[in-house]
Amino acid sequence: MNRVLILVNITGLIIGISYGLHGPILPVFAKNIIGASYSELGLIGLTNFIPYMFIPLFVGILLDRINNGYLLSLGAAINSASVYLLSIAQSVPEIMGFRIMTGVAHAFFWPPCEAIISNESSEKNRVKHISWFTMFFVIGFMVGPLLGTALLEGLDVTYRILFQIAAFILAAAIITSLLASRKSVKKHHERFSFSSIKEMKRFPEVIILLIFCTSSFGIILTIYPAFLNDNGMSATDILLLFFVFGISRVVSLALAGKFARKTSQTLIAGTIAVSAGLAISVVADSIITFGIALVLMGFGFSIFFPLTLEIILSKTRKGISGKIIGAYETVFGMGWAIGPTIGGPITQSFGNETPYIVFCIIGIGVALFAISARKKLEPQRFSN
Repeated sequence: MNRVLILVNITGLIIGISYGLHGPILPVFAKNIIGASYSELGLIGLTNFIPYMFIPLFVGILLDRINNGYLLSLGAAINSASVYLLSIAQSVPEIMGFRIMTGVAHAFFWPPCEAIISNESSEKNRVKHISWFTMFFVIGFMVGPLLGTALLEGLDVTYRILFQIAAFILAAAIITSLLASRKSVKKHHERFSFSSIKEMKRFPEVIILLIFCTSSFGIILTIYPAFLNDNGMSATDILLLFFVFGISRVVSLALAGKFARKTSQTLIAGTIAVSAGLAISVVADSIITFGIALVLMGFGFSIFFPLTLEIILSKTRKGISGKIIGAYETVFGMGWAIGPTIGGPITQSFGNETPYIVFCIIGIGVALFAISARKKLEPQRFSN
């Protein structure tokens, strides 16, 4: 692994720690300190993810024209500011405004990392390198809750101070991003266009799976912590559960290279695992059963990303790889926005368990669809 890939992985690790430190606690903070309802929690999640429905398209175009490391450092800077501002939020609209900034920042973080890794990798090792990067991010997301637990329980730190600490940690990613930029020189300078949108239309099967996966993931990130809290889990319990969630994701990503040999079967298994985790969440009544649910969903959510991206990149010419990555991440943003948009209101109207029942049923349907379309859920194999 070369120097640029190492620096990108370190950047992912730092940002993951910050996300893990404040992310699972934000819904609890909004509900218990600010007084947000479940519908408002859904709106907070929606405002976080709405920018990710559009901004990645523009970032994807820039990836083929501007040094990717500079875009990455810009994302880290905006991200750090948005997390710090959470510490002074006094109302739901303020939190929503700051989460919009986070959504914009994430669009300048994830696609540039993917583009750098793709440019620095061969077809043979691309899945492995993307999986390793995601794994470093998830390791950070796993360590973050442990650090948060220590701060909340051991040092009696408040939620607001926790957000400030997370912001300062995130700021360190600016340094590693700039170091990576020295070698991240662009090779392609195609004309400014939105051709990537047409390219993504070639992969309807992948889009359907991604929207289900990311919609479910969006609910887990934005509403699930409050759901856990209402089911007797303390802030420390929630952080420990997300630590277990992180372990599941790390193990899954570490094995992604082997799973890639049977891509379609793995994606089908991932869909079933997410559906099973959602179903268990409905009947769970202890930290152990919630932990089992999160382990299953951790596998499903994590394995989708590197395998679906490889399907698309393997069938796309390298000259527009930046644009197609931007379009791919836009699909992610659509799913992340759909999840909280649906999950918040139906939780408020029909009960805490309802969104997990609804998405479990949808997941069963998506799994059956994936089985019927499994031949199209395989990447184009490279030649030795």
